[in-house]
Amino acid sequence: MTYKTMMMAALLSAAAIGGAQAADPIKIGVVTPLSGTYAGIGQQVKWGLDLATKEVNAAGGIMNRQIELIYEDEEANPSVAVQKADKLFQSNKVDFLTGTVNSASTLAVGQVAERAGKLIATTVSFADPITGDKCSPNVFRVNAKAGQQSAALAAWLAKDKPKAKIFFLGPDYLMGRSTVAAFKEAAEKTGAVSLGEVFAPLDSKDYSQYFGQIRAAQPQVLYTSVAGNDTVRLLTQMQEFGLLRNLLVLGASGTVTAQNIAAIGKAANGFATGVGYSAELNTPENKKFVEAFKAAYKTDPDLYGADSYGLIYAYKAAVEKAKTTDTDKVRDALRGLTWSTPQGQKTIRAGDHQAIQTMYVAQVTDGKFKIASEVKGEDAIGPDTCTRF
Repeated sequence: MTYKTMMMAALLSAAAIGGAQAADPIKIGVVTPLSGTYAGIGQQVKWGLDLATKEVNAAGGIMNRQIELIYEDEEANPSVAVQKADKLFQSNKVDFLTGTVNSASTLAVGQVAERAGKLIATTVSFADPITGDKCSPNVFRVNAKAGQQSAALAAWLAKDKPKAKIFFLGPDYLMGRSTVAAFKEAAEKTGAVSLGEVFAPLDSKDYSQYFGQIRAAQPQVLYTSVAGNDTVRLLTQMQEFGLLRNLLVLGASGTVTAQNIAAIGKAANGFATGVGYSAELNTPENKKFVEAFKAAYKTDPDLYGADSYGLIYAYKAAVEKAKTTDTDKVRDALRGLTWSTPQGQKTIRAGDHQAIQTMYVAQVTDGKFKIASEVKGEDAIGPDTCTRF
């Protein structure tokens, strides 16, 4: 082999290596509950991410790179979530993380992301502090926080039942207490009266121990932020004990969803929630999304599926704007980003990394959610209380 031939071979080899590196996938780690009480929520997260990833990859990927999703089961347990996130960052070398459901998990994994110099975005967690007083420069939220849900729901309640008497029941952890506090504050501002509150352990099997307090308070409204299988148990037990008669049940947007509404049955009728998404939204974008989702998974998407689907397109837009997956540049690109989702346009507020979006009140009628009212995103978002960046 001549020197010229050897040089040509070396150049071709280097080009091949460079091409391979350029085609390396963009890895997104997904730490989400695939088992346990919140497995249904994790399933919607997975379906939404998978559907959007399939679409993006079929269209050429992001900057000619395919997206690779790597899943880990966090069991809705913050300590497990931290271990799985660290594995994804250190061993799998993911570029980005998402999927966390439990709000405490999101906060804990946000600290892991800061140490690793990577970004995380939640599509599920509601607790206000995530983009409030416990905000992180490396954490984004593309779903509606508790305060946004509460602003929409409280405004609707003030018209439907002025000066309503409300009792609160939430799960005893960060999300449960944060959502109860957010709705209590919003409702009291409109003239509602708070009668009392209780917090039950996550994955409670028997809620009847709280029914005496509820009966004694004689509320017109019960607000709850239990989710997943806990909602099934709570509402069916309330129906069995006759508590649902003449009682309006309101809740966080994850309380009754497409994943558990069939199991709840008639006990879900009348339930109302403030939410950033409903499969009933009558827009061309949402109809197309719902059709694709149902074709793939034989069920309607809920807010978790829709927000997770939208995240992939937010990340795509940010990487293409930054022209790299470099953490600092993608962070800058995400701040102030406006992009299209099944529920319309969203904008990530630069000051606290919270998505601004139109909010709705959806109420269950005959086993289906119907849109009852709408609140502009700017009216629901509330003030920026993040002071870390």
